[in-house]
Amino acid sequence: MPFAQLIIGPPGSGKSTYCDGMHQFLSAIGRKCSVVNLDPANDHTSYPCALDIRDLVTLEEIMADEELGPNGGVLYALEELEHNKEWLEEGLQELGEDYVLFDCPGQVELFTHHSSLRNVFFRIQKLGYRLVALHLTDSYCLTLPSLYISTLLLSLRAMLQMDLPHLNVLTKIDKLASYGPLPFNLDYYTEVHDLSYLLPHLESENPVMRHPKFEGLNNAVVDLVEDFGLGGFETLAVEDKRSMMTLLQAIDRAGGYAFGGAEGANDTVWQVAMREGMQGMTIGDVQERWIDRKEEFDELERREREEEEPATAPSLTDDAGEEDDSDVEEMGQVPESGIRVVRRT
Repeated sequence: MPFAQLIIGPPGSGKSTYCDGMHQFLSAIGRKCSVVNLDPANDHTSYPCALDIRDLVTLEEIMADEELGPNGGVLYALEELEHNKEWLEEGLQELGEDYVLFDCPGQVELFTHHSSLRNVFFRIQKLGYRLVALHLTDSYCLTLPSLYISTLLLSLRAMLQMDLPHLNVLTKIDKLASYGPLPFNLDYYTEVHDLSYLLPHLESENPVMRHPKFEGLNNAVVDLVEDFGLGGFETLAVEDKRSMMTLLQAIDRAGGYAFGGAEGANDTVWQVAMREGMQGMTIGDVQERWIDRKEEFDELERREREEEEPATAPSLTDDAGEEDDSDVEEMGQVPESGIRVVRRT
């Protein structure tokens, strides 16, 4: 039974960067992985693309032939994919049991109310794939109360629309400290605690929000999010292996992934960590690493890298500073080449 991740999220949330990083991480732990590009506007992928929607239809062709803009062209392309789903099914069959990452377009309409993307994935489910939708959002949204509440509404709508096992992920968490202090600890935002505490900060953000006519609307939005009780976020720093491991463990739990027989053949530390269920980063660890003590940890990791580099560099001399000629001695007498070398003094 093959497994797959559906990478959705607004533009700039880091979807393609995530696909590249997760592809490398999965390969490192021995999990055979392929990436499928479903974004017709993405003509320069940073990852090896096993299947590309641009082989079926390109955004430039649609915009020229149908006289559509970029957003309309992407929607048209996904409708074209829905009507030619045999092309996608045949391509996936060639991938066999590979773990698949689907890199989706960034137009939010596609995962909030447009039906083509959802219909395509429902069709993929019928092929036997176990799917998990991964909704990525830039962690910058935490810096503004209005942006955070909007993100919650968007995430909630995407969860209801896609109707699949779903994880919301705050990306670029390693940059959060550079945006300035937050009024609450990180767990307040990731676990979506009582949003009424955020309303005074919302009013401070924009004086217009202090008007009585907005009070009822703000309270209604807060009640809506809390009544569903579906909100919650994982965090990700894509260049940090422990952060990637923690997120992948959450994805495996959501999708019911079971390790295949091929895994474990090459026991790296990250393979062992994934197989044995080594504890990843808690939200307290994330708070400490990327917010409270970021500079201290950055300096520590820099020193560790500097110490590792000399240890891994090849040495041309022995401990006494003399060249190691053991290989030359084993070769014995070098035969006469017939060439005479004259040194100038």
